[in-house]
Amino acid sequence: MNEEQETTSEETPREETKPKAPSLFRNFVSFAGLAVVVAALTSIALLVLVEFSGGSDNPYTVLVTYILLPSVMGFGFLVATVGALIERRRRRRSPVSSIAPYPILDLNDPSRRRSLLALIAGGFVFLFLSAFGSYRAFEYTESVSFCGEQCHTVMKPEFISHQAAPHASIRCVDCHVGGGPEWYVRSKMNGMRQLYAVAFNTYDRPIKTPIHNMRNANETCAKCHWPEKYYGEKLKVFNHFGYDENNTLRQIRLMLKVGGGSPERGEIGGIHWHMNLDNEITYIAADERRQEIPWVRMRTKDGEVIEYTARGADLTAAAIDAAEKRTMDCIDCHNRPAHVYLSPNQAVDQALVAARLDVSLPFLKLKAVEVLARNYSTESEAVAAIMADLPAYYRDTHPEVYAAKRVSVDAAASEIATIYRTYFFPEMRTNWSSHYDNIGHFTAQGCFRCHDGQHVSPQGRVIRNDCAICHTTLDQTFAGQRIVPENGIFQHPVNLGDRGAWQCAACHTGDRAFQHPLNLGDISRFQCADCHTGPGYKTLK
Repeated sequence: MNEEQETTSEETPREETKPKAPSLFRNFVSFAGLAVVVAALTSIALLVLVEFSGGSDNPYTVLVTYILLPSVMGFGFLVATVGALIERRRRRRSPVSSIAPYPILDLNDPSRRRSLLALIAGGFVFLFLSAFGSYRAFEYTESVSFCGEQCHTVMKPEFISHQAAPHASIRCVDCHVGGGPEWYVRSKMNGMRQLYAVAFNTYDRPIKTPIHNMRNANETCAKCHWPEKYYGEKLKVFNHFGYDENNTLRQIRLMLKVGGGSPERGEIGGIHWHMNLDNEITYIAADERRQEIPWVRMRTKDGEVIEYTARGADLTAAAIDAAEKRTMDCIDCHNRPAHVYLSPNQAVDQALVAARLDVSLPFLKLKAVEVLARNYSTESEAVAAIMADLPAYYRDTHPEVYAAKRVSVDAAASEIATIYRTYFFPEMRTNWSSHYDNIGHFTAQGCFRCHDGQHVSPQGRVIRNDCAICHTTLDQTFAGQRIVPENGIFQHPVNLGDRGAWQCAACHTGDRAFQHPLNLGDISRFQCADCHTGPGYKTLK
């Protein structure tokens, strides 16, 4: 019996176990895709370690780590998946194919159960890493480094000037985008247009300003600044150095009537009256840069509406109705809050005040402004010329000064070259003359765009250009002589005749390249005081 059973057992064929089918990813296409995934994943891990170790401050590190390499890894996954689908399709066509039309989910099968658990665990890890990487990518695209350093040539002026401006610690997106999803999406869509312009070299040189699709300042600037606050008056000191041998200092001290306020909080007035929440100023600009304003409408808190039209402006009622109108906000005056381009005159004055330039060097102001104001093709050409020409001037014309103060001369050349790199960008044709600063009225029309005494209402009211509206001059000092102007009205060192007929920017162009309104021929033969004289004006000697 036992022998028969043993014989029967030996003769009965055992059930054969089918060999496990190879993975669908076992093909050349999937191998290539997985190789890309492994390479990208390894690179990401290494760069993350570098980032957390603080071993790199390269602005491209985050871009590569969290945007470029994940995109490459995703492409690798896509290639591997396509390869697996192609392999599956090939095996399904085989007559002896055992591949089911759909995936089999059998948790009683230990092998399939382990595969499912591994897939779930891998999915959680992938989602965690994706969330972390996506946040870092989002954070980076909102950074100043991303906005300013990714497109070197295009954004270089904006980035460098931003670092030297009062808002250097404020991110670009805080002003250009603000909060909320709507403007975030708008900014990214606009970024795609800008990317196209950079890729195909169609961007403007210089970048056009003002930005006409800029978000209202009440939704950005007002997040930090307080429009309803009454600031009263602020002491402002202007230091201007002369073009003479001694670089003579002329100082003006005045009280700037900042003002502001709201009825609920008390006093109202001053320059910030324009931004009082109960007032509304609307205007029409005749040019893209908003420097010519032929029409202004003021609506007061009492509902009174007054419309002013510039004398000589050819504006009919139909033209006014059809024209694009803008409601005045902060950036109509503070139009360069974060990207300041100082003129040669202003930049050198600031350097002299800060003692970064030796004021004892003869004619330093004259020569510094001269080399800064020249036309250069590239920044490197400008820096080389400045570093060579300024020392050469003192070596050739003031050899005794050069011998005694060579260190100061070399330091001055270095400082002037730094000024040029900060405020002048020939490759983008960007400087103080391409981007006007509307604060004040020294080298641009600024306040005088409206406050020129030429905007008149049908009732005969005029937008005044009276200095006392905005500031009171305390005293003026020139060549050691101090005067206190009568009624706090600034007195020009040269008698200009009818003060109301002149605007500062007509002469003060920022680079001393003054063009007289009248054709005087060789202007170097004249001094302003040769013509601008007469009774009733004090001239500082």
